[in-house]
Amino acid sequence: MHPYDQITVESLVGKSGIKWSQGEGVIGAFIAETDFGVAEPIRAALRDLDERDLFGYAPAWMVRELQEATAELYAQEHGWRVPARQVAPLPDVIAGFAAFLDVFTAPGAPVILPTPAYMPFLRVPGLHERRIIEVPMRRDPEASTPWRLDPADLETAFAAADAELAAAAASGDAASRSAAGEGPRHRGPVLILCNPHNPTGKVHTREEMAQIARVVQAHDGWVFSDEIHAPVVYSGARHVPYASTGAAAAGHTVTATAASKAFNIPGLRCAQLLFSDEADAARWAERGEFVSKSASNPGMLATTAAYREARVWARETRDYLEGNRDELGDLLTQHLPGVGWIPPQATFLAWLDVSALGVPGCPQEFFLERAAVSLTDGAQCGQGLGGHVRLNFGMPRPVLREAVERMGRAAAQLA
Repeated sequence: MHPYDQITVESLVGKSGIKWSQGEGVIGAFIAETDFGVAEPIRAALRDLDERDLFGYAPAWMVRELQEATAELYAQEHGWRVPARQVAPLPDVIAGFAAFLDVFTAPGAPVILPTPAYMPFLRVPGLHERRIIEVPMRRDPEASTPWRLDPADLETAFAAADAELAAAAASGDAASRSAAGEGPRHRGPVLILCNPHNPTGKVHTREEMAQIARVVQAHDGWVFSDEIHAPVVYSGARHVPYASTGAAAAGHTVTATAASKAFNIPGLRCAQLLFSDEADAARWAERGEFVSKSASNPGMLATTAAYREARVWARETRDYLEGNRDELGDLLTQHLPGVGWIPPQATFLAWLDVSALGVPGCPQEFFLERAAVSLTDGAQCGQGLGGHVRLNFGMPRPVLREAVERMGRAAAQLA
């Protein structure tokens, strides 16, 4: 028996984390963390922090080692070399995205977002007075890449955003102007590229990203590339950093990553921005200082240990997750045959179309109340997606089986 199969619900509930605190007997399958603990090198790094009394402001060596470990990981695992000095610490990717909007983009610049989308990407732009233009991803289960971001759809979105910016400029809207010499290098819209994609699990190919880069470049736009799930890519797919696909992409991209998903340390508050353009790195050093200083000491030490010493653990965990993904397909066929899904190429998240089940009201609420399984509501992921749920299968396999069986019994009562 695999060690992860021996993890019990009782032990998970006993940790009192948010994932397993949704009610008595509720299986937590919503928030994106796994149930497998952490690698021993991470635990050792945290013990070392305590023994060395590193509870003050981060020393320079700690930041430098994080930068070097991140650069090493990308070079060795993904074939993309970024100077360590162009890596900046963050408390988390969303904090980095919010700061990116303020530091690099023109006030009022629209944000183009492929949907379904990671939920905070639908909320944060509005908090920074940015309007979102949703671009629904195309779905073709029979294609080699069953999810895709159509270049023509993307071109339409950028054209609409350009027209919006031009109208604002013509009206003299102060939000459309930047002070002379102080404005961003790119004045066009922002594209959020989540790759590997949350929640569909799609991995963009190099060719697909080259098409995206041409559209972005033609409109003088930016790309915020969220690559937090890069180490959780399954057989038959390969993660290629967007900024590594060519000079144009490198020049209009800021890349974000973290150890929080693949190494299961989201509570330690550490992520990284990777700058593929020296001018962008210099601008961040001038204007993003306080965000970078918000990364925690435990997070930086744990991330450095993860990137340098825990990759074997992450690969073994990824292999287990791939087995879970395959098991989930069988379970859905057996217990929820009316549910539509495309097996994800990456992540430990499954995007399920439950619209054919005839669930009354909100499917997320239905499965919570009738099956005691807590999922993510698809309506939070974009317009017109209320008939979907996101299921986190990063759990012990026996627990995954119980979750889907419960959902199947609840759906059967609707017949």
